[in-house]
Amino acid sequence: MPQRNAPRSAAVYGIDIGKNIFHVVRLGSDGEPVQKVRLRSDTLLQFFEREAPAIVGMESCAGSQWIARKIQALGHRVRLIPAQFVKPYVKSNKTDIIDEEAIAEAATRPTMRFATPKSAEQADLQALHRVRDQMIGMRTRLINQMRAFCLEYGIALRQGAGLFKLDVPQVLERPIKRPFVGDVEAARR
Repeated sequence: MPQRNAPRSAAVYGIDIGKNIFHVVRLGSDGEPVQKVRLRSDTLLQFFEREAPAIVGMESCAGSQWIARKIQALGHRVRLIPAQFVKPYVKSNKTDIIDEEAIAEAATRPTMRFATPKSAEQADLQALHRVRDQMIGMRTRLINQMRAFCLEYGIALRQGAGLFKLDVPQVLERPIKRPFVGDVEAARR
């Protein structure tokens, strides 16, 4: 790791999480930024391995749970901050460097509300619940669409997934009477 990115003792770190590049700011005990570095994802944990335990603040977002668990395992105190609570600390136009300073400042506030990092098991369970919710939503949309198609043929199906499953086989067994062009013209006369 280049010497300019070498860690120095800090009271608080703020991390702006990215996909490949992470911006880290170090605040001294007086709250002033002392060091700003850009790190690739493979060097972020190496950076914190060499640092004495400190407070590490980051926005609670995709990927933050895994990073929080890894940094906590290195002995640091991780504070995950919901994004809406960081926004008031952004001092000017949004950039990664300004965001990391706002995150570090928000992490020092005594009245700030922090999210607790999830364990791997909690993250797995949350993922299963979210996927299940999406599957139920997709099923509901499909059933509603099929009920609407059936209404175009004068077939009214009951609401609810269970009732739909009961009604569809009965409807499919019935012959469908479709008007032909000649029948429609005769009905109009």
